[in-house]
Amino acid sequence: MKKSILIVEDTEDLAQLLHDYMLLAGFQPYCLHEGNGVVEWVKTNHPDLILLDLMLPGKDGIEICRELRSFSRVPIIMVTARVEEQSRLTGLDLGADDYICKPFSPREVVARVRAVLRRVVEAVPIKSILQLDPEKYQANINGRILTLTVVEFHLLSLLAGNPGRVFSRNQLIELIYQDQRVVSDRTIDSHVKKLRKKINEIHDRELIHSIYSAGYKFEES
Repeated sequence: MKKSILIVEDTEDLAQLLHDYMLLAGFQPYCLHEGNGVVEWVKTNHPDLILLDLMLPGKDGIEICRELRSFSRVPIIMVTARVEEQSRLTGLDLGADDYICKPFSPREVVARVRAVLRRVVEAVPIKSILQLDPEKYQANINGRILTLTVVEFHLLSLLAGNPGRVFSRNQLIELIYQDQRVVSDRTIDSHVKKLRKKINEIHDRELIHSIYSAGYKFEES
């Protein structure tokens, strides 16, 4: 089956150029030309990779990346202008897998897409004991349901969607509380404590690990 590539680019000529090159390379490309609706499209269609422009009408690429990483590990390649260094770094910090600077060669984009997809295949872990259903905000471990609050679900989804990656408390606050409310480090610690307690009631191994002076990570082994 062909890998599906979502191209989010507001310049339609450029989007069509990328579409044509992806098609020739053996992928199944789809194009969206504004930020609104991208997250919903991803939830419905589950692309294998996203080429995401930073500057978009509606939601910008940073906001879209932040929302996607709250529930999905779909590979994201940010497409940026060279002058947008800080935004590019922010995108990588939020979990983007790579970036490409404009102007670019379409062949380079194809090569980058293949490289990222290759890394994803090589990094596929043994089947996880944890299953997440973002539509129902439901999680289960080995078939046993975890009863979680919405915040606990988002926290677990973010950590489990990035196994081994250490998130600082500030990163977790920024990614989970997107309404910009004021939240302290202790609030995150409290959510982690409650989440661990619920997990320990049905599973005998620690899944959420504390990294001293750094934050938290998810690891099954």
